Amino acid sequence: MDNADAVVVGAGVVGLAVARELALQGREVLILEAAGRFGTGASSRNSEVIHAGIYCPRGSLKARLCVAGRERLYEFCRERAIAHRRCGKLIVATTEAELPELTRIAATSRANGVELALLDRPGARALEPHLACAGALHSPLTGIIDSHGLMLALLGEAQRHGATLACASALTRVVLEERSVLIGVNGAEPALRARTLVNCAGVQAPAVAHLMEGFPPPHIPVAYFAKGSYFTLNTRAPFQRLIYPLPEADGLGIHLSLDLAGRARFGPDVQWIEGCEYAVDAARAAAFYAAIRRYWPELGDGALQPAYAGVRPKISGPGEPAADFRIDDARLHGVPAVINLFGIESPGLTASLAIASEVVSRIN
Repeated sequence: MDNADAVVVGAGVVGLAVARELALQGREVLILEAAGRFGTGASSRNSEVIHAGIYCPRGSLKARLCVAGRERLYEFCRERAIAHRRCGKLIVATTEAELPELTRIAATSRANGVELALLDRPGARALEPHLACAGALHSPLTGIIDSHGLMLALLGEAQRHGATLACASALTRVVLEERSVLIGVNGAEPALRARTLVNCAGVQAPAVAHLMEGFPPPHIPVAYFAKGSYFTLNTRAPFQRLIYPLPEADGLGIHLSLDLAGRARFGPDVQWIEGCEYAVDAARAAAFYAAIRRYWPELGDGALQPAYAGVRPKISGPGEPAADFRIDDARLHGVPAVINLFGIESPGLTASLAIASEVVSRIN
């Protein structure tokens, strides 16, 4: 029987941040990752945006951890020379009828401690001359980041403080003990005892929780899979900032984001599916053209190319209000050795360092 102090399941950005924080606290940490390398799921299949904390409901865990995590992430990037840029973004109302929604978003943002500037059409076009809109909100705190560089930095610091990453190591069985867990990997009988198990498996977190024999089922949410596809632009976009339409029922709308080289990509859309798969259907481009041309009418035919897709780790279904982050510890579910992270979708990357501190604060 092998022993470990703390086992983190999942080597995405949140799992790596948690592992780093535990290692910095002097804990012996083993990171189990089912894939052949770290960061292959949602952490590398997103818009790479550092969010300001605009849309999260007041008082939610998302709001608190996004706002706290944003400033920590900017500082972390500056200190470690991780590529990033505080480029700002515009949230646009494309018609007069949509303008009241900008006011509502601004109020939500203000309640979270994030001030936005309300711009009329001339004010918005002064910033982005090619933008079509009736008005916009300007968020100067929003930025972009090299997510792979971030994960490399988190992993490197975790390893320098003694953490170990085991890839191609899928957790397949967990036996709960009074103050620890027994873990089986890759179908083998449980042969690893850990004092703490932190489930950071992202979209697979509910499935991992179901592997814990005797874990109370009412504390495992239903997993929903919301695929989001992205298309890239085959020319250079005439924008310096991110451009977001008004939020939709299940997402933030097909927005324009930029990579650190200034190349534009559009997405994600929302496609509810039964399980994880990442193929981009080129036929979805028609809906992208229609959505983008509402705020950028100059987009030419044939300018979009299929890029990549991600799957959001949702615990709320189609048409339901977006669920808050869940960091479930023993005070909720009664299992001392286990912390489950559920529904860590956007803004999970932005909040990752704050999430890690929150997790460690809840470990006995």
